[in-house]
Amino acid sequence: MVGVAYDCLLNPQGAVRSTFENALSKVSDPAAFDGKDWGAIDLFRKFLYDDGGLSQVPVLNPSSIARLKSNTLVRFRGMIQDMLGNELYVGMYKDGETWRTNKFGDFFQFPMATGSSPDMRVWERRLLYCVPVPGQNSWIEYSSESLLNPSSISSSPQREKRHREDDTAMDDIDMQVTNEEVQASTSNKKMREDGITSNSSNLGDTPTADIGSATSVLPYFDRNSLPCLVKIYDSPESDLKLNDVFEFIGVLTFDPEFSVDKNVDNDILGYLGDDDTQTQMPPTKVPRLHCLIHKKLSNQDFITGSPTLELKSHLVKEIRETLLRHLTTILGNDGVAANLMLLHLLSKVHARVDSTAVGKLSLNLTCFNKETLSVYGHRLNLALKNLLPFTHCVPLTVDYLNKIPLAPKKNYQTNRLASGILQLAEGSHLTIDETQLQEGRLNPIGLENARVLQSLLEQQKVEYDFTYYKMDMPADIQLLVLSEGKSNILPADLVLPFRPLSVDAAQDVEIEVLQSWRWYLATMRSLSHSITQEMQKVVEDDLVAARQADRSLGSLDFSRFLTMGRLVSLSFGETTLTLEHWQMAKELERLRKERL
Repeated sequence: MVGVAYDCLLNPQGAVRSTFENALSKVSDPAAFDGKDWGAIDLFRKFLYDDGGLSQVPVLNPSSIARLKSNTLVRFRGMIQDMLGNELYVGMYKDGETWRTNKFGDFFQFPMATGSSPDMRVWERRLLYCVPVPGQNSWIEYSSESLLNPSSISSSPQREKRHREDDTAMDDIDMQVTNEEVQASTSNKKMREDGITSNSSNLGDTPTADIGSATSVLPYFDRNSLPCLVKIYDSPESDLKLNDVFEFIGVLTFDPEFSVDKNVDNDILGYLGDDDTQTQMPPTKVPRLHCLIHKKLSNQDFITGSPTLELKSHLVKEIRETLLRHLTTILGNDGVAANLMLLHLLSKVHARVDSTAVGKLSLNLTCFNKETLSVYGHRLNLALKNLLPFTHCVPLTVDYLNKIPLAPKKNYQTNRLASGILQLAEGSHLTIDETQLQEGRLNPIGLENARVLQSLLEQQKVEYDFTYYKMDMPADIQLLVLSEGKSNILPADLVLPFRPLSVDAAQDVEIEVLQSWRWYLATMRSLSHSITQEMQKVVEDDLVAARQADRSLGSLDFSRFLTMGRLVSLSFGETTLTLEHWQMAKELERLRKERL
Protein backbone atom coordinates (compact mmCIF):
# COMPACT_ATOMS: atom_id res chain seq x y z
CA MET A 1 0.00 0.00 0.00
CA VAL A 2 1.38 3.37 -1.04
CA GLY A 3 0.84 6.51 0.99
CA VAL A 4 -1.30 7.19 4.00
CA ALA A 5 -4.38 4.97 4.22
CA TYR A 6 -6.81 7.82 4.66
CA ASP A 7 -5.28 10.28 2.18
CA CYS A 8 -8.45 10.65 0.12
CA LEU A 9 -6.81 12.97 -2.40
CA LEU A 10 -3.51 11.25 -3.23
CA ASN A 11 -4.36 7.67 -2.33
CA PRO A 12 -8.14 7.26 -2.64
CA GLN A 13 -7.89 3.52 -3.27
CA GLY A 14 -5.93 3.19 -0.02
CA ALA A 15 -8.78 4.96 1.76
CA VAL A 16 -11.29 2.61 0.09
CA ARG A 17 -9.32 -0.45 1.18
CA SER A 18 -9.00 0.84 4.74
CA THR A 19 -12.75 1.33 5.07
CA PHE A 20 -13.23 -2.12 3.51
CA GLU A 21 -10.94 -3.77 6.06
CA ASN A 22 -12.68 -1.95 8.89
CA ALA A 23 -16.15 -2.96 7.67
CA LEU A 24 -15.02 -6.54 6.98
CA SER A 25 -14.04 -6.98 10.61
CA LYS A 26 -17.67 -6.38 11.61
CA VAL A 27 -19.41 -8.92 9.35
CA SER A 28 -19.27 -12.70 9.13
CA ASP A 29 -20.24 -13.05 5.46
CA PRO A 30 -18.40 -10.92 2.84
CA ALA A 31 -21.40 -11.37 0.52
CA ALA A 32 -23.07 -8.66 2.60
CA PHE A 33 -21.08 -6.13 0.54
CA ASP A 34 -22.53 -7.25 -2.81
CA GLY A 35 -23.91 -4.15 -4.54
CA LYS A 36 -23.54 -2.04 -1.41
CA ASP A 37 -21.25 0.61 -0.01
CA TRP A 38 -19.41 -0.25 3.20
CA GLY A 39 -18.71 3.31 4.30
CA ALA A 40 -16.23 4.48 1.65
CA ILE A 41 -18.68 6.98 0.13
CA ASP A 42 -19.43 8.54 3.52
CA LEU A 43 -15.71 8.98 4.09
CA PHE A 44 -15.27 10.86 0.81
CA ARG A 45 -18.40 12.97 1.35
CA LYS A 46 -17.00 14.08 4.69
CA PHE A 47 -13.63 14.88 3.12
CA LEU A 48 -15.13 16.81 0.18
CA TYR A 49 -17.98 18.72 1.79
CA ASP A 50 -17.51 18.79 5.57
CA ASP A 51 -13.73 19.20 5.59
CA GLY A 52 -13.52 21.50 2.54
CA GLY A 53 -11.61 19.03 0.39
CA LEU A 54 -13.58 19.74 -2.80
CA SER A 55 -11.49 22.81 -3.65
CA GLN A 56 -8.34 20.67 -3.50
CA VAL A 57 -9.54 18.11 -6.05
CA PRO A 58 -7.90 18.77 -9.45
CA VAL A 59 -10.01 18.98 -12.60
CA LEU A 60 -9.60 16.46 -15.39
CA ASN A 61 -9.32 18.32 -18.71
CA PRO A 62 -6.99 18.45 -21.74
CA SER A 63 -4.64 20.85 -19.96
CA SER A 64 -4.25 18.70 -16.87
CA ILE A 65 -4.45 15.11 -18.13
CA ALA A 66 -0.74 14.80 -18.94
CA ARG A 67 0.29 16.10 -15.51
CA LEU A 68 -2.16 14.28 -13.26
CA LYS A 69 -1.08 11.16 -11.43
CA SER A 70 -2.99 7.98 -12.07
CA ASN A 71 -4.92 6.54 -9.10
CA THR A 72 -5.53 9.97 -7.55
CA LEU A 73 -8.82 11.77 -6.90
CA VAL A 74 -10.07 14.04 -9.72
CA ARG A 75 -13.32 15.61 -10.86
CA PHE A 76 -14.78 15.76 -14.34
CA ARG A 77 -17.77 17.66 -15.71
CA GLY A 78 -19.42 16.25 -18.79
CA MET A 79 -22.50 15.07 -20.64
CA ILE A 80 -23.45 11.40 -20.85
CA GLN A 81 -23.09 10.82 -24.59
CA ASP A 82 -23.48 7.03 -24.57
CA MET A 83 -24.42 4.34 -22.06
CA LEU A 84 -22.30 1.25 -22.66
CA GLY A 85 -24.09 -1.17 -20.37
CA ASN A 86 -22.70 -3.08 -17.42
CA GLU A 87 -19.24 -4.51 -16.85
CA LEU A 88 -18.37 -7.49 -14.67
CA TYR A 89 -15.31 -7.24 -12.46
CA VAL A 90 -13.78 -9.06 -9.50
CA GLY A 91 -14.90 -6.89 -6.61
CA MET A 92 -13.51 -9.06 -3.81
CA TYR A 93 -11.02 -11.89 -3.76
CA LYS A 94 -9.10 -13.88 -1.19
CA ASP A 95 -5.35 -13.38 -0.94
CA GLY A 96 -4.36 -16.29 1.24
CA GLU A 97 -6.65 -15.92 4.22
CA THR A 98 -7.25 -12.21 3.68
CA TRP A 99 -10.08 -10.70 1.64
CA ARG A 100 -9.08 -7.85 -0.68
CA THR A 101 -11.12 -5.49 -2.85
CA ASN A 102 -10.66 -4.10 -6.37
CA LYS A 103 -13.57 -1.68 -6.15
CA PHE A 104 -12.94 1.76 -7.70
CA GLY A 105 -9.97 0.46 -9.69
CA ASP A 106 -9.17 -1.17 -13.03
CA PHE A 107 -6.63 -3.80 -12.07
CA PHE A 108 -5.57 -5.99 -9.19
CA GLN A 109 -3.61 -4.19 -6.52
CA PHE A 110 -2.36 -7.32 -4.76
CA PRO A 111 -0.78 -10.58 -6.00
CA MET A 112 -3.08 -13.55 -6.15
CA ALA A 113 -2.91 -17.20 -7.11
CA THR A 114 -3.42 -18.11 -10.74
CA GLY A 115 -6.48 -20.03 -11.78
CA SER A 116 -10.15 -19.40 -11.18
CA SER A 117 -10.98 -19.35 -7.49
CA PRO A 118 -14.30 -19.70 -5.67
CA ASP A 119 -12.94 -17.26 -3.11
CA MET A 120 -13.94 -14.18 -5.05
CA ARG A 121 -17.04 -12.09 -5.60
CA VAL A 122 -17.95 -10.87 -9.10
CA TRP A 123 -19.74 -7.53 -9.10
CA GLU A 124 -21.13 -5.15 -11.74
CA ARG A 125 -20.48 -1.53 -12.60
CA ARG A 126 -22.03 0.68 -15.27
CA LEU A 127 -20.03 2.24 -18.10
CA LEU A 128 -20.85 5.77 -19.25
CA TYR A 129 -19.07 7.45 -22.13
CA CYS A 130 -18.97 11.14 -21.23
CA VAL A 131 -17.81 14.19 -23.17
CA PRO A 132 -17.45 17.88 -22.29
CA VAL A 133 -20.84 19.53 -22.74
CA PRO A 134 -21.32 20.24 -26.49
CA GLY A 135 -21.18 23.94 -27.28
CA GLN A 136 -19.62 24.81 -23.94
CA ASN A 137 -18.40 28.40 -24.07
CA SER A 138 -14.92 29.31 -22.92
CA TRP A 139 -15.99 31.55 -20.03
CA ILE A 140 -17.35 28.59 -18.04
CA GLU A 141 -14.30 26.38 -18.41
CA TYR A 142 -12.25 25.58 -15.37
CA SER A 143 -9.04 27.51 -14.88
CA SER A 144 -6.49 24.72 -15.04
CA GLU A 145 -3.93 26.76 -13.12
CA SER A 146 -6.17 27.65 -10.19
CA LEU A 147 -7.80 24.25 -9.81
CA LEU A 148 -4.80 21.98 -10.21
CA ASN A 149 -3.52 20.77 -6.88
CA PRO A 150 0.31 20.72 -7.06
CA SER A 151 0.48 17.54 -4.97
CA SER A 152 -1.55 15.68 -7.60
CA ILE A 153 0.81 16.63 -10.43
CA SER A 154 3.76 14.57 -11.52
CA SER A 155 6.74 16.42 -12.98
CA SER A 156 9.10 13.50 -13.49
CA PRO A 157 11.00 13.21 -16.79
CA GLN A 158 8.99 10.10 -17.61
CA ARG A 159 5.74 12.02 -17.11
CA GLU A 160 7.04 14.86 -19.28
CA LYS A 161 7.73 12.30 -22.00
CA ARG A 162 4.15 11.07 -21.66
CA HIS A 163 2.95 14.66 -21.79
CA ARG A 164 4.53 15.10 -25.22
CA GLU A 165 3.14 11.76 -26.39
CA ASP A 166 -0.33 12.64 -25.12
CA ASP A 167 -0.21 15.98 -26.93
CA THR A 168 0.54 14.06 -30.13
CA ALA A 169 -2.28 11.63 -29.40
CA MET A 170 -4.72 14.48 -28.87
CA ASP A 171 -3.62 15.98 -32.18
CA ASP A 172 -4.38 12.65 -33.83
CA ILE A 173 -7.97 12.75 -32.67
CA ASP A 174 -8.79 16.23 -33.86
CA MET A 175 -12.23 15.45 -35.23
CA GLN A 176 -14.13 18.71 -34.96
CA VAL A 177 -16.67 18.96 -37.76
CA THR A 178 -16.74 22.22 -39.66
CA ASN A 179 -18.87 23.18 -42.62
CA GLU A 180 -15.92 22.63 -44.95
CA GLU A 181 -15.25 19.21 -43.46
CA VAL A 182 -18.89 18.28 -43.95
CA GLN A 183 -18.53 18.84 -47.68
CA ALA A 184 -15.41 16.67 -47.81
CA SER A 185 -16.60 13.94 -45.46
CA THR A 186 -18.20 11.71 -48.09
CA SER A 187 -15.12 11.38 -50.27
CA ASN A 188 -12.77 11.00 -47.32
CA LYS A 189 -14.70 8.31 -45.47
CA LYS A 190 -12.93 4.95 -45.52
CA MET A 191 -13.73 1.50 -44.21
CA ARG A 192 -10.85 0.15 -42.18
CA GLU A 193 -9.70 -3.47 -42.20
CA ASP A 194 -11.37 -4.13 -38.86
CA GLY A 195 -14.71 -2.95 -40.22
CA ILE A 196 -14.80 0.29 -38.24
CA THR A 197 -15.54 3.45 -40.15
CA SER A 198 -13.23 6.39 -39.58
CA ASN A 199 -13.27 9.90 -40.96
CA SER A 200 -10.37 11.99 -42.13
CA SER A 201 -10.39 15.35 -43.81
CA ASN A 202 -7.99 17.86 -45.25
CA LEU A 203 -8.01 21.44 -44.01
CA GLY A 204 -6.30 23.39 -46.75
CA ASP A 205 -2.95 21.80 -47.55
CA THR A 206 -2.40 20.41 -44.06
CA PRO A 207 -2.43 16.60 -44.02
CA THR A 208 -4.37 15.03 -41.19
CA ALA A 209 -3.01 12.19 -39.12
CA ASP A 210 -4.45 8.76 -39.76
CA ILE A 211 -6.98 7.92 -37.09
CA GLY A 212 -6.57 4.35 -35.93
CA SER A 213 -9.32 1.98 -34.93
CA ALA A 214 -8.69 2.76 -31.28
CA THR A 215 -10.17 6.23 -31.69
CA SER A 216 -12.40 5.87 -34.72
CA VAL A 217 -15.48 5.03 -32.65
CA LEU A 218 -15.26 8.28 -30.72
CA PRO A 219 -17.81 10.96 -31.65
CA TYR A 220 -16.66 14.24 -33.14
CA PHE A 221 -15.01 16.43 -30.54
CA ASP A 222 -12.69 19.37 -30.49
CA ARG A 223 -8.97 18.84 -29.96
CA ASN A 224 -9.26 20.94 -26.80
CA SER A 225 -11.86 18.63 -25.27
CA LEU A 226 -11.39 15.29 -23.58
CA PRO A 227 -13.76 12.31 -23.36
CA CYS A 228 -13.88 10.14 -20.26
CA LEU A 229 -15.14 6.62 -19.56
CA VAL A 230 -16.92 6.90 -16.21
CA LYS A 231 -17.54 3.76 -14.17
CA ILE A 232 -20.54 3.95 -11.84
CA TYR A 233 -20.91 1.82 -8.71
CA ASP A 234 -24.01 0.95 -6.66
CA SER A 235 -26.22 3.67 -8.17
CA PRO A 236 -29.80 3.18 -9.46
CA GLU A 237 -30.07 3.35 -13.25
CA SER A 238 -32.73 6.05 -12.97
CA ASP A 239 -30.17 8.43 -11.43
CA LEU A 240 -28.23 8.87 -14.67
CA LYS A 241 -29.79 9.39 -18.09
CA LEU A 242 -28.50 9.96 -21.60
CA ASN A 243 -27.60 13.62 -22.28
CA ASP A 244 -27.68 14.56 -18.59
CA VAL A 245 -24.79 16.73 -17.39
CA PHE A 246 -22.94 15.61 -14.27
CA GLU A 247 -19.93 16.36 -12.17
CA PHE A 248 -18.16 13.09 -11.40
CA ILE A 249 -15.62 12.80 -8.59
CA GLY A 250 -13.57 9.65 -8.46
CA VAL A 251 -10.34 7.77 -9.03
CA LEU A 252 -8.48 8.52 -12.27
CA THR A 253 -6.81 5.67 -14.14
CA PHE A 254 -4.99 6.81 -17.26
CA ASP A 255 -1.50 5.55 -18.04
CA PRO A 256 -0.23 5.01 -21.62
CA GLU A 257 2.47 2.64 -20.35
CA PHE A 258 0.37 0.57 -17.98
CA SER A 259 0.32 -3.17 -18.63
CA VAL A 260 -1.73 -5.96 -17.12
CA ASP A 261 -0.08 -8.08 -14.45
CA LYS A 262 1.07 -11.28 -16.17
CA ASN A 263 0.45 -13.25 -12.97
CA VAL A 264 -3.29 -12.68 -13.24
CA ASP A 265 -5.12 -15.61 -14.80
CA ASN A 266 -6.76 -15.02 -18.19
CA ASP A 267 -10.10 -16.34 -16.95
CA ILE A 268 -10.10 -13.73 -14.22
CA LEU A 269 -9.00 -11.04 -16.66
CA GLY A 270 -12.20 -11.72 -18.55
CA TYR A 271 -14.03 -10.11 -15.67
CA LEU A 272 -11.93 -6.98 -15.77
CA GLY A 273 -13.92 -5.32 -18.50
CA ASP A 274 -15.59 -5.51 -21.86
CA ASP A 275 -12.93 -6.58 -24.37
CA ASP A 276 -14.66 -4.48 -27.02
CA THR A 277 -14.46 -1.40 -24.80
CA GLN A 278 -10.81 -2.06 -23.94
CA THR A 279 -9.96 -2.35 -27.66
CA GLN A 280 -11.92 0.60 -29.01
CA MET A 281 -11.47 2.91 -26.02
CA PRO A 282 -8.14 1.80 -24.53
CA PRO A 283 -6.90 3.44 -21.31
CA THR A 284 -4.03 4.90 -23.35
CA LYS A 285 -6.52 7.08 -25.24
CA VAL A 286 -9.59 7.52 -23.04
CA PRO A 287 -9.08 8.06 -19.29
CA ARG A 288 -11.18 6.10 -16.80
CA LEU A 289 -12.85 7.66 -13.81
CA HIS A 290 -14.09 5.31 -11.10
CA CYS A 291 -16.90 7.41 -9.70
CA LEU A 292 -17.30 7.81 -5.95
CA ILE A 293 -19.73 10.74 -6.00
CA HIS A 294 -21.78 12.26 -8.80
CA LYS A 295 -24.05 15.29 -8.97
CA LYS A 296 -26.41 16.36 -11.73
CA LEU A 297 -25.71 19.90 -12.91
CA SER A 298 -27.96 22.65 -14.25
CA ASN A 299 -27.04 25.84 -16.09
CA GLN A 300 -26.79 27.62 -12.74
CA ASP A 301 -23.91 25.38 -11.70
CA PHE A 302 -21.83 26.72 -14.59
CA ILE A 303 -22.20 30.38 -13.64
CA THR A 304 -18.78 30.78 -12.04
CA GLY A 305 -17.81 34.02 -10.36
CA SER A 306 -21.42 35.23 -10.30
CA PRO A 307 -22.37 37.71 -7.59
CA THR A 308 -24.22 36.55 -4.52
CA LEU A 309 -27.57 38.14 -5.22
CA GLU A 310 -30.87 37.70 -3.48
CA LEU A 311 -34.13 37.61 -5.37
CA LYS A 312 -35.00 41.15 -4.38
CA SER A 313 -37.42 42.84 -6.72
CA HIS A 314 -35.45 46.06 -7.20
CA LEU A 315 -32.20 44.20 -7.95
CA VAL A 316 -33.86 41.91 -10.48
CA LYS A 317 -35.56 44.85 -12.19
CA GLU A 318 -32.28 46.73 -12.38
CA ILE A 319 -30.48 43.78 -13.98
CA ARG A 320 -33.41 43.24 -16.34
CA GLU A 321 -33.31 46.86 -17.50
CA THR A 322 -29.57 46.82 -18.22
CA LEU A 323 -29.76 43.49 -20.06
CA LEU A 324 -32.77 44.61 -22.11
CA ARG A 325 -30.95 47.82 -23.00
CA HIS A 326 -27.94 45.76 -24.12
CA LEU A 327 -30.08 43.47 -26.28
CA THR A 328 -31.84 46.48 -27.79
CA THR A 329 -28.51 48.03 -28.80
CA ILE A 330 -27.28 44.76 -30.30
CA LEU A 331 -30.49 44.46 -32.32
CA GLY A 332 -30.24 47.94 -33.80
CA ASN A 333 -32.66 49.58 -31.34
CA ASP A 334 -35.49 47.22 -32.32
CA GLY A 335 -37.24 47.21 -28.94
CA VAL A 336 -39.86 44.60 -29.86
CA ALA A 337 -37.18 42.18 -31.04
CA ALA A 338 -35.17 42.78 -27.85
CA ASN A 339 -38.18 42.10 -25.59
CA LEU A 340 -39.07 38.90 -27.44
CA MET A 341 -35.41 37.84 -27.38
CA LEU A 342 -35.38 38.22 -23.60
CA LEU A 343 -38.47 36.02 -23.24
CA HIS A 344 -36.92 33.50 -25.63
CA LEU A 345 -33.73 33.31 -23.52
CA LEU A 346 -35.78 32.69 -20.36
CA SER A 347 -37.91 29.92 -21.88
CA LYS A 348 -37.68 26.27 -20.89
CA VAL A 349 -39.83 23.15 -21.09
CA HIS A 350 -41.46 22.86 -17.67
CA ALA A 351 -44.17 20.31 -18.49
CA ARG A 352 -45.35 17.95 -21.23
CA VAL A 353 -49.01 17.41 -22.08
CA ASP A 354 -49.43 14.67 -24.67
CA SER A 355 -47.14 15.77 -27.52
CA THR A 356 -46.99 19.42 -26.41
CA ALA A 357 -43.86 20.75 -24.71
CA VAL A 358 -45.25 23.44 -22.41
CA GLY A 359 -42.94 26.41 -21.84
CA LYS A 360 -40.91 26.39 -25.05
CA LEU A 361 -40.75 29.64 -27.03
CA SER A 362 -38.84 29.37 -30.30
CA LEU A 363 -38.23 32.62 -32.19
CA ASN A 364 -37.92 33.29 -35.92
CA LEU A 365 -36.47 36.71 -36.79
CA THR A 366 -37.13 37.39 -40.47
CA CYS A 367 -35.91 40.07 -42.95
CA PHE A 368 -32.30 38.93 -42.52
CA ASN A 369 -30.01 38.91 -45.54
CA LYS A 370 -26.24 38.54 -45.92
CA GLU A 371 -25.63 42.21 -45.12
CA THR A 372 -27.80 42.44 -42.00
CA LEU A 373 -26.60 39.02 -40.88
CA SER A 374 -22.96 40.10 -41.04
CA VAL A 375 -23.74 42.99 -38.69
CA TYR A 376 -26.62 42.10 -36.39
CA GLY A 377 -26.36 38.33 -36.69
CA HIS A 378 -22.68 38.46 -35.79
CA ARG A 379 -23.36 40.74 -32.81
CA LEU A 380 -26.18 38.52 -31.60
CA ASN A 381 -24.08 35.38 -31.88
CA LEU A 382 -21.29 36.93 -29.80
CA ALA A 383 -23.78 38.18 -27.21
CA LEU A 384 -25.36 34.74 -26.83
CA LYS A 385 -21.93 33.14 -26.38
CA ASN A 386 -21.14 35.62 -23.62
CA LEU A 387 -24.48 35.17 -21.87
CA LEU A 388 -25.26 31.45 -22.10
CA PRO A 389 -23.21 28.39 -21.08
CA PHE A 390 -23.92 26.23 -24.16
CA THR A 391 -24.55 27.68 -27.61
CA HIS A 392 -24.48 26.35 -31.17
CA CYS A 393 -24.93 27.90 -34.59
CA VAL A 394 -25.92 25.80 -37.60
CA PRO A 395 -25.61 27.26 -41.13
CA LEU A 396 -28.53 25.58 -42.88
CA THR A 397 -27.84 24.74 -46.53
CA VAL A 398 -29.09 22.00 -48.84
CA ASP A 399 -25.59 20.52 -48.96
CA TYR A 400 -25.36 20.52 -45.16
CA LEU A 401 -28.73 18.80 -44.77
CA ASN A 402 -27.90 16.18 -47.39
CA LYS A 403 -24.56 15.01 -45.98
CA ILE A 404 -24.67 14.74 -42.19
CA PRO A 405 -27.35 12.98 -40.10
CA LEU A 406 -28.23 15.50 -37.40
CA ALA A 407 -29.70 12.94 -35.01
CA PRO A 408 -27.61 10.30 -33.20
CA LYS A 409 -27.53 6.86 -34.79
CA LYS A 410 -26.59 3.49 -33.37
CA ASN A 411 -23.55 1.90 -35.00
CA TYR A 412 -23.95 -1.85 -34.54
CA GLN A 413 -20.46 -2.59 -35.88
CA THR A 414 -18.93 -0.79 -32.93
CA ASN A 415 -21.99 -1.15 -30.67
CA ARG A 416 -21.75 2.58 -29.98
CA LEU A 417 -24.11 5.52 -30.35
CA ALA A 418 -22.67 7.81 -33.03
CA SER A 419 -23.32 11.33 -31.82
CA GLY A 420 -25.17 13.88 -33.96
CA ILE A 421 -25.30 17.66 -34.00
CA LEU A 422 -28.64 17.57 -32.17
CA GLN A 423 -27.41 15.48 -29.25
CA LEU A 424 -27.34 18.44 -26.89
CA ALA A 425 -27.57 18.99 -23.17
CA GLU A 426 -30.69 20.38 -21.55
CA GLY A 427 -30.70 24.18 -21.61
CA SER A 428 -28.55 24.52 -24.74
CA HIS A 429 -29.24 27.29 -27.24
CA LEU A 430 -29.32 26.57 -30.98
CA THR A 431 -29.25 29.30 -33.63
CA ILE A 432 -30.16 28.20 -37.15
CA ASP A 433 -28.98 30.47 -39.95
CA GLU A 434 -31.41 29.91 -42.81
CA THR A 435 -30.18 32.85 -44.89
CA GLN A 436 -27.79 30.56 -46.78
CA LEU A 437 -30.54 28.14 -47.79
CA GLN A 438 -31.09 28.15 -51.55
CA GLU A 439 -33.13 26.07 -53.95
CA GLY A 440 -32.03 22.48 -54.29
CA ARG A 441 -33.12 18.88 -53.99
CA LEU A 442 -33.02 17.11 -50.64
CA ASN A 443 -31.92 13.49 -50.70
CA PRO A 444 -33.29 10.96 -48.14
CA ILE A 445 -30.76 12.12 -45.52
CA GLY A 446 -31.75 15.75 -46.10
CA LEU A 447 -35.46 14.99 -45.86
CA GLU A 448 -34.90 13.08 -42.63
CA ASN A 449 -32.81 15.93 -41.20
CA ALA A 450 -35.52 18.47 -42.06
CA ARG A 451 -38.10 16.29 -40.33
CA VAL A 452 -35.89 15.86 -37.24
CA LEU A 453 -35.34 19.62 -36.98
CA GLN A 454 -39.05 20.27 -37.30
CA SER A 455 -39.81 17.72 -34.58
CA LEU A 456 -37.28 19.39 -32.28
CA LEU A 457 -38.79 22.81 -32.86
CA GLU A 458 -42.44 21.74 -32.53
CA GLN A 459 -42.28 19.01 -29.88
CA GLN A 460 -38.84 19.38 -28.29
CA LYS A 461 -37.99 15.79 -29.18
CA VAL A 462 -35.09 14.30 -31.14
CA GLU A 463 -35.62 10.98 -32.85
CA TYR A 464 -32.63 8.68 -32.29
CA ASP A 465 -32.04 6.13 -35.04
CA PHE A 466 -31.45 2.56 -33.86
CA THR A 467 -31.76 1.17 -37.43
CA TYR A 468 -34.44 -1.38 -36.53
CA TYR A 469 -36.51 1.13 -34.61
CA LYS A 470 -36.48 4.81 -33.67
CA MET A 471 -36.86 6.37 -30.25
CA ASP A 472 -37.98 9.88 -29.33
CA MET A 473 -35.70 11.47 -26.76
CA PRO A 474 -37.09 14.51 -24.90
CA ALA A 475 -35.10 17.73 -25.30
CA ASP A 476 -35.11 21.25 -23.90
CA ILE A 477 -33.31 23.37 -26.49
CA GLN A 478 -33.89 27.08 -27.12
CA LEU A 479 -34.21 27.53 -30.90
CA LEU A 480 -33.61 30.80 -32.73
CA VAL A 481 -34.09 30.94 -36.52
CA LEU A 482 -32.65 33.77 -38.62
CA SER A 483 -34.14 33.87 -42.11
CA GLU A 484 -35.04 36.16 -44.98
CA GLY A 485 -38.72 35.23 -45.00
CA LYS A 486 -40.84 33.15 -42.66
CA SER A 487 -39.21 29.74 -42.38
CA ASN A 488 -41.17 26.98 -44.11
CA ILE A 489 -38.96 24.22 -42.70
CA LEU A 490 -38.96 25.49 -39.11
CA PRO A 491 -42.31 27.00 -38.03
CA ALA A 492 -41.36 28.84 -34.83
CA ASP A 493 -43.69 29.81 -31.98
CA LEU A 494 -43.00 33.49 -32.61
CA VAL A 495 -42.29 35.06 -36.00
CA LEU A 496 -41.12 38.68 -36.06
CA PRO A 497 -39.90 40.78 -39.00
CA PHE A 498 -36.63 42.33 -37.81
CA ARG A 499 -36.56 46.14 -38.14
CA PRO A 500 -33.28 47.68 -36.95
CA LEU A 501 -33.22 51.46 -36.65
CA SER A 502 -29.47 52.02 -36.23
CA VAL A 503 -26.09 50.34 -36.53
CA ASP A 504 -24.62 51.76 -33.33
CA ALA A 505 -22.04 49.42 -31.86
CA ALA A 506 -22.70 48.01 -28.41
CA GLN A 507 -20.60 49.43 -25.60
CA ASP A 508 -18.01 47.32 -23.81
CA VAL A 509 -19.52 45.51 -20.85
CA GLU A 510 -17.73 45.17 -17.53
CA ILE A 511 -17.22 41.61 -16.35
CA GLU A 512 -19.26 42.22 -13.17
CA VAL A 513 -22.24 43.33 -15.25
CA LEU A 514 -21.85 40.37 -17.58
CA GLN A 515 -21.78 38.00 -14.61
CA SER A 516 -24.96 39.54 -13.22
CA TRP A 517 -26.70 38.99 -16.57
CA ARG A 518 -25.61 35.35 -16.63
CA TRP A 519 -26.86 34.90 -13.08
CA TYR A 520 -30.14 36.60 -13.98
CA LEU A 521 -30.86 34.40 -17.03
CA ALA A 522 -29.96 31.14 -15.27
CA THR A 523 -31.81 31.99 -12.06
CA MET A 524 -35.01 33.45 -13.54
CA ARG A 525 -35.21 30.51 -15.93
CA SER A 526 -35.10 28.06 -13.02
CA LEU A 527 -37.94 29.65 -11.03
CA SER A 528 -41.27 27.88 -10.69
CA HIS A 529 -44.42 29.77 -11.65
CA SER A 530 -48.14 29.65 -10.89
CA ILE A 531 -51.39 31.47 -11.68
CA THR A 532 -53.91 32.44 -9.01
CA GLN A 533 -57.59 31.65 -9.49
CA GLU A 534 -58.38 35.33 -9.94
CA MET A 535 -55.79 35.75 -12.70
CA GLN A 536 -56.87 32.48 -14.26
CA LYS A 537 -60.37 33.93 -14.70
CA VAL A 538 -58.93 37.11 -16.28
CA VAL A 539 -56.78 35.07 -18.68
CA GLU A 540 -59.70 32.84 -19.66
CA ASP A 541 -61.92 35.84 -20.41
CA ASP A 542 -59.19 37.44 -22.54
CA LEU A 543 -58.59 34.23 -24.46
CA VAL A 544 -62.32 33.85 -25.16
CA ALA A 545 -62.43 37.43 -26.43
CA ALA A 546 -59.37 36.81 -28.61
CA ARG A 547 -60.99 33.68 -30.06
CA GLN A 548 -64.15 35.60 -30.92
CA ALA A 549 -62.09 38.27 -32.68
CA ASP A 550 -59.95 35.73 -34.58
CA ARG A 551 -61.46 32.30 -35.26
CA SER A 552 -58.13 30.98 -36.55
CA LEU A 553 -56.67 30.92 -33.03
CA GLY A 554 -56.27 27.45 -31.57
CA SER A 555 -55.00 25.69 -28.46
CA LEU A 556 -51.34 26.15 -29.45
CA ASP A 557 -51.87 29.91 -29.71
CA PHE A 558 -53.47 30.01 -26.27
CA SER A 559 -50.58 27.98 -24.85
CA ARG A 560 -48.16 30.48 -26.40
CA PHE A 561 -50.06 33.44 -24.87
CA LEU A 562 -49.82 31.84 -21.43
CA THR A 563 -46.13 31.11 -21.93
CA MET A 564 -45.45 34.73 -22.85
CA GLY A 565 -47.33 35.95 -19.76
CA ARG A 566 -45.43 33.52 -17.56
CA LEU A 567 -42.06 34.59 -19.01
CA VAL A 568 -42.82 38.30 -18.63
CA SER A 569 -43.51 37.66 -14.92
CA LEU A 570 -40.34 35.60 -14.54
CA SER A 571 -38.31 38.34 -16.23
CA PHE A 572 -39.21 40.55 -13.24
CA GLY A 573 -38.43 37.78 -10.75
CA GLU A 574 -42.12 37.17 -10.00
CA THR A 575 -43.34 33.60 -9.54
CA THR A 576 -47.05 34.37 -9.98
CA LEU A 577 -48.74 36.06 -12.92
CA THR A 578 -49.96 39.59 -12.20
CA LEU A 579 -52.42 41.68 -14.19
CA GLU A 580 -49.67 44.18 -15.05
CA HIS A 581 -47.42 41.52 -16.54
CA TRP A 582 -50.31 39.89 -18.41
CA GLN A 583 -51.13 43.24 -19.99
CA MET A 584 -47.46 43.66 -20.95
CA ALA A 585 -47.49 40.25 -22.67
CA LYS A 586 -50.68 41.15 -24.56
CA GLU A 587 -49.19 44.45 -25.71
CA LEU A 588 -46.02 42.73 -26.88
CA GLU A 589 -48.11 40.27 -28.89
CA ARG A 590 -50.10 43.15 -30.42
CA LEU A 591 -46.90 44.92 -31.51
CA ARG A 592 -45.59 41.68 -33.00
CA LYS A 593 -48.76 41.07 -35.02
CA GLU A 594 -48.67 44.62 -36.40
CA ARG A 595 -45.50 43.71 -38.29
CA LEU A 596 -46.85 40.54 -39.89
